[in-house]
Amino acid sequence: MTEFPGSVSGRHWHKLDDGRIQCDVCPRECKLNEGQRALCFVRARENDEIVLTTYGRSSGFCIDPIKKKPLNHFLPGTPILSFGTAGCNLTCKFCQNYDISKSRESDRLMHKATPVMIAEAAKQSGCRSVAYTYNDPVIFLEYAVDVAKACHEREIKNVAVTAGYIQGTAREEFFQHMDAANVDLKCFTEDFYHKLCTARLAPVLDTLKYLKHETDVWFEITNLLIPGENDSEAELEEMTQWIVENLGPDVPVHFTAFHPDWKMQDKPRTPPETLFQAYNIARKNGIHYVYTGNIHDERTGSSYCHNCSSKLIGRDWHELKAWNISFDGNYRGNCAKCGEPVAGIFENEPGDWGRKRVPLRFS
Repeated sequence: MTEFPGSVSGRHWHKLDDGRIQCDVCPRECKLNEGQRALCFVRARENDEIVLTTYGRSSGFCIDPIKKKPLNHFLPGTPILSFGTAGCNLTCKFCQNYDISKSRESDRLMHKATPVMIAEAAKQSGCRSVAYTYNDPVIFLEYAVDVAKACHEREIKNVAVTAGYIQGTAREEFFQHMDAANVDLKCFTEDFYHKLCTARLAPVLDTLKYLKHETDVWFEITNLLIPGENDSEAELEEMTQWIVENLGPDVPVHFTAFHPDWKMQDKPRTPPETLFQAYNIARKNGIHYVYTGNIHDERTGSSYCHNCSSKLIGRDWHELKAWNISFDGNYRGNCAKCGEPVAGIFENEPGDWGRKRVPLRFS
């Protein structure tokens, strides 16, 4: 009798001398006896192998603006079909999707869809890409990879929204099928990762360097600023300098505002002034494309040419208000005023999806 109905064989694991099986997808390296689940909840040991218990099941599907991922330099203005499953391999006390990522109930996974169904839905609804989001897709790697393959067969691109807590051959396989990613860099200290996420910073930095130097994946970084935890001037200086030195100046960085949630109800919302300080520090240290998020500020939500300072893309929340990028073919863009190349993935015209959010259901 199966312990986990609907499960499929997983990859990236090996047997240990003591009889346990180690999952090698993420740096947690959970070591499991028969019938045990990993910390992420969705990977488990069954019949002497690691299985994925949520294949083909989702917590929901929705067509969103690409900017909500957030991605500002990847097919701006276009709609993206977003979905996730349940569980997570981090334990962030400030999680803003905790009803999904911390779920231990199968009734969160009421929506069923095969990879082909998802890819066809994206194509029929006019989405240029599919996002693996809401909870971290690295934990449902086998499902995500199969969906990504079906999408590529239909010329639909793939976007991972992830904390980057993945390693080794699993990291290689997962990102081989992704076209873009937003990596959530929680902070820039090991103490924060250990205390608030029960994780480590170093593997996340390894993933960022891997994406930059060993793949063609377009990626952007998000940093949620929590008052009194990761918003000091010194930490912001160190983090942005590291980004320029290790990833280069063209990786966009989004500083976003925290709101009290999950197990961190005692912290205040992030003041706009903190976001503006981070924005200024990042620009000073040489990052070309810096943004604020979870606040309404058109100035710090827009894109500017790092050569002539003209506005490239004007944004008001998720609406595009200005477009001054000339298309150079093969998804390349230039500043319409001075001709300086603009880092990112662009088409001849921006999308006009706006701020609409359209839930999808599969029959």
